[in-house]
Amino acid sequence: MTHKSDGIARRIEPFQGRELDAHYLAYFDCFNRGLFFEAHDVLEALWLSQRGGSNHAFHKGLIQLAGAFVHLQKDRLRPSSSLFKLAAMNLKQYPAIHESLDVAGVIKLIEQWERRLEESGFTSNPLQVFGAPKLGLENVRDAKNLV
Repeated sequence: MTHKSDGIARRIEPFQGRELDAHYLAYFDCFNRGLFFEAHDVLEALWLSQRGGSNHAFHKGLIQLAGAFVHLQKDRLRPSSSLFKLAAMNLKQYPAIHESLDVAGVIKLIEQWERRLEESGFTSNPLQVFGAPKLGLENVRDAKNLV
């Protein structure tokens, strides 16, 4: 195992045996803790293993969303904006609720963050002003155990 795969294994372990994939659940746990790079990595492992599957663009959009927040953490506003746009484009391919996620709500969240960047002329980091958002899952047993 590599250092990266060891870290992913540790992150998904608490979510093994639940109704949704442990990588998917760990993504939300990391995202909601503000560990956006880790959220990206943990879901990327699932995305790579299922490349070309029906959730390819869905997982890619969520990975891009986490990546957008990584850029915000590093105060890279324009690259963040680009990833927000790509994330929305990928997620718009799915129904309003998909994999227990309110996709329509996430798209609205993305549009809100994109608007905040644009309205400031890319001079103000909305992450520093508003703090990080949280993502939740709908009707999932044990979802409340996610941060």
